[in-house]
Amino acid sequence: MLDERGLYERLCLEGFQSGLSWLTILRKREAFRRAFAGFDPDGVAGFGEHDVERLLADAGIVRHRGKIEAAIANARATVALREETPLPELLWECAPERSGRPADVSAAALAKDLRRRGFRFVGPTTVYSALQACGVVNDHVADCFVRQDVEEERRIALTT
Repeated sequence: MLDERGLYERLCLEGFQSGLSWLTILRKREAFRRAFAGFDPDGVAGFGEHDVERLLADAGIVRHRGKIEAAIANARATVALREETPLPELLWECAPERSGRPADVSAAALAKDLRRRGFRFVGPTTVYSALQACGVVNDHVADCFVRQDVEEERRIALTT
């Protein structure tokens, strides 16, 4: 199960991927990690305008002001969530077994809730993709070679 940092990273990368190829994001992943303090929410939450300008000049990442500012806002929102419902708990509450709802309905509700809590670039499609990437939702077809591995990881996560 991914920890807070891993979940924050997935949400950010999903936001940066919006409108682009996943291959572009995957090729830039290490540059994103360097640019965004290893996706440490506490570190990124402290970024200011100087950091935004630095990131806009970094050719190793996607240089989109709105997405960069969203990653910073999402770090601050992730830190703020710790007082109420930490990000891992919030995302795993959307698992169909826990929510009792189809995954796409849970993703839409989570997207709305995240925006209410200060997250940005987290529409229903982006959130659904993040839930897939984190294993909260397993959309692998029945005969896919990784379906059972994902299900085992989900079982462990759902019982902890």
